Amino acid sequence: MHAKTDRLIQVMLVVVVFGGWQAGVSAKVIDPFFFPAPLDIVRQMFTWLADTSFYTHVYITLTETALGYIIGTALGVAGGVWLGLSRRAARILDPFIKGFNAIPRVVLAPIFVLWLGLGLWSKVALAVTLVFFITFFNAMQGVREVNPVVLANARILGANRSALLRHVYFPAAASWILSSLRTSVGFAVVGAIIGEYLGASAGLGYLIAQAEGNFNAVGVFAGIILLAAFVLIIDAILDVAEHRLITWRPNASREATS
Repeated sequence: MHAKTDRLIQVMLVVVVFGGWQAGVSAKVIDPFFFPAPLDIVRQMFTWLADTSFYTHVYITLTETALGYIIGTALGVAGGVWLGLSRRAARILDPFIKGFNAIPRVVLAPIFVLWLGLGLWSKVALAVTLVFFITFFNAMQGVREVNPVVLANARILGANRSALLRHVYFPAAASWILSSLRTSVGFAVVGAIIGEYLGASAGLGYLIAQAEGNFNAVGVFAGIILLAAFVLIIDAILDVAEHRLITWRPNASREATS
């Protein structure tokens, strides 16, 4: 019952916000040059969706996002688990990790363009740097949060290092890692889009940059909304995967409705 009420409130908020926005533009209270009418934005979105060339831009951005996400996640989980298990290595590398993490990622974008060119891999590299540290710190913290009693019992039962990783460390860190996976989706998209802003001939970021260069606020808002929908779809997929993989954790939404 509560879930239906919450969903209704969400729909009402959308109607009020966008209805008020549309009414403000129609009444000339809101300047459409800066805040175009929602109906114009929707028309622009349908125009793009009806054009087959638009899906080439989506495919390119999706490829950059997926590669940056997968590579950044794999490196982050591997590095986080390694330093979570090796405290000495973590102490040695700690100032270097913190120093690199303190560098604004936007500053790295021109360097990646210089090294890797204007093609796919400069965008992927930027997305990797954004995704890596999120999964890295979560994986490392998840490994360090392992219950020492459970760890000691597994060792008493004769579990070797690989068995401890498979049956103790990874299950204990699964919640941390999966929560970081959902957060890092948006950062992977940001990396791809920023890279396309700096230089590209295709992609959703290219479309937004092109619209911005022509002072086309309708195209900019349409691109932003499509990107948001893109991230929400991926987040929904990860939500399903999280519920299937972490079956022992209580479902908060079910508890709230009971």
